[in-house]
Amino acid sequence: MIATSIPLPNDIATTVSRSLEEDVGTGDISAQLIPADKTAVATIWCREEAVLCGTAWANEVFKQLDKSIHIDWKSQDGDDIAANSLIATLSGNARALLTGERCALNFLQTLSGTATIARHYHQQLHDFPNTQILDTRKTIPGLRSAQKYAVACGGCSNHRMGLYDAFLIKENHIAAAGSIANAVAAAKQLAPDRPIEIEVESLTELQQALNTAVDIILLDNFSLPQLQQAVAMTQQRVLLEASGGIDFSQLKAIAATGVDRISLGALTKHLHAIDLSLRFQMN
Repeated sequence: MIATSIPLPNDIATTVSRSLEEDVGTGDISAQLIPADKTAVATIWCREEAVLCGTAWANEVFKQLDKSIHIDWKSQDGDDIAANSLIATLSGNARALLTGERCALNFLQTLSGTATIARHYHQQLHDFPNTQILDTRKTIPGLRSAQKYAVACGGCSNHRMGLYDAFLIKENHIAAAGSIANAVAAAKQLAPDRPIEIEVESLTELQQALNTAVDIILLDNFSLPQLQQAVAMTQQRVLLEASGGIDFSQLKAIAATGVDRISLGALTKHLHAIDLSLRFQMN
C-alpha cells in the first residue's frame, strides 16, 4: 500500500456533477420503477487483483444524489485488492443507489485501473529508488487531476499538471525562438518562478541546454548508450529525464544508466479498467 496522505484534487464535486448530468440527464426513468421510499443494501466487489482508487469520487456521486446514503469502505485508496474481494457496502434509498451505480463504478474502475498500472511500473524499479517514474498530459479528457491522483496512489509521480504550471520547451518552441538559449531566456523573462524543462534530441543539443540555466533536461528517444553519455556529460548539474517510446521491459535498463526520471504516457493511456460489480438487495 502507498501512503494515503496524497492530497485529493479540489475539482471532485465538479467532475462528478458533470458525469451525473451526462448520465442522468432529465431523470433516471428506470429507477422510477422503484417506489420512492424503498431502501436497499448494495455491495461492490472487485473481480480481479487491483490497486483501489476513486473512493472519494464514488462518495461524491451518492452524496450528490442522496446525502443520507451510507458507504462503508472495506479498503482505501492505494490498497492492494485481491480478486473477488468485497470493497464496500452501501445502504440507503434504492432509487439513488440504482441511479448512481454506473457513474460510481466508472470512476472506481478507471482510477483503479490507472493506479494498478502505476503500481506495476513502480514495482519494476524497486532496486532503483533514485529514479522517479512520472506521468504525462496524455490523460482522459476531464479526468486529468483524477488520473494524476491515481498515478500517485500507485506509487509513481506526477509531471506538470498542464501547460500553465511549468515550461516544457520542445522542438517547435526552440525552432520558433531561434535557439535553445533564446527559448530559455524568454521563459525566464516570462515567468521566472516556473520550472523550466527543455527537450533535446541529441548530445549536441544536450550540451547547448547545459549551457543555460534550466532545471530539467528531457532526453527524447535516446538510446541506452546515449543516455549513459548524457549522464556522464551532465554530472548531476540538472535533472535528466528519459522519455519517448519507452516500453515496460526497458525500465530497469534505463534506470541503470543513472537518469533521474522516466516519463511515460502509458501510465494514464494504456490502462485496463478494473472489473467491478455492484450487487443490489432490497430491504
